[in-house]
Amino acid sequence: RVIRTAEGNGPVNALDAALREAIGSKYPALAGLHLTDYKVRVLDTDRGTAAVTRVLLDTTDGDQLWSTIGVSANIIEASWQALSDSIVYGLLHADPDQESD
Repeated sequence: RVIRTAEGNGPVNALDAALREAIGSKYPALAGLHLTDYKVRVLDTDRGTAAVTRVLLDTTDGDQLWSTIGVSANIIEASWQALSDSIVYGLLHADPDQESD
């Protein structure tokens, strides 16, 4: 189990920084992944603060661009879903020579 905390200019930036701190030494290719856009859309506006939100993250490794989505009534959870999926996708498609043993 690894626990990290981080500060950022918002919750997604803080989640991203904490994740990178926690696993960056094990996955060096993570340093080459960059979030390029973050969008939030409320899907059912009539529910007020109980509304479900959709988070769309665009990420690049410098060569490819991909998008991931998170959906939840909790915007932080939706952001985490999109962020973690983005990182997993990027690491799965990274150059294997960049990975540590």
